[in-house]
Amino acid sequence: MTRVVVIGPGRLGREIMALAPQRECEIVRVFGRDDHVKAEALAGCDVAIDTSRADAVPAHVGAALEARVPLVVGVTGWHAEEPALRAAVADAAGCVLAAPNFSVGVALFATLVRDAAARLLPRYGFDAHLVETHHASKLDAPSGTARHLTAIASHARSAEVGVTSIRTGSVPGTHALVFDAPFEQVTLVHEARDRRVFADGALLAARWLPGRIGWFTMEDVVRDVTGATPA
Repeated sequence: MTRVVVIGPGRLGREIMALAPQRECEIVRVFGRDDHVKAEALAGCDVAIDTSRADAVPAHVGAALEARVPLVVGVTGWHAEEPALRAAVADAAGCVLAAPNFSVGVALFATLVRDAAARLLPRYGFDAHLVETHHASKLDAPSGTARHLTAIASHARSAEVGVTSIRTGSVPGTHALVFDAPFEQVTLVHEARDRRVFADGALLAARWLPGRIGWFTMEDVVRDVTGATPA
């Protein structure tokens, strides 16, 4: 059993806690979203999963590095801090896996986005745009996943790919990349049907991470598990 600490059990954290026993993980400690988590509080666990708040991520990375505990970060909205945190992890020979979306399908979807964007270039008459839809209570727009996918598509096309964000109802998450030409259209879609898909991926990451050194993403997990070439 992988011993897991959960920090900030919101929607994702609660799903992780519920699914953990089915994924050979034991939740050994839980901290609230407003708790100040120190290094000593992480003692005795194999990995910590942070699902708290964007402004708390740097402190939690610091605590994990000090405790020598791998950390899975499932929070978005802190990307401005990422370069400094990556440097801190490298300096400390620590271990962090950060992902805007823990779905294995999204990690594979990113490779399809990259390949399609590289082939359906503007010179063939195809424009590209991403439409992402999430539940009405989701705060960030575009989503972290949308930013990740548009960055991949923009790099592959050497042209900016725009994004439209829709917030409505209780949609777990849908991302559709539309390639539109004068006489035809190609659409790639990933649709999450149940929020448990994100918890399942987070627990997969938590089992995969211990014993590694560096900064990782779900694409690294998927590459290792499936042999797929990451985006």
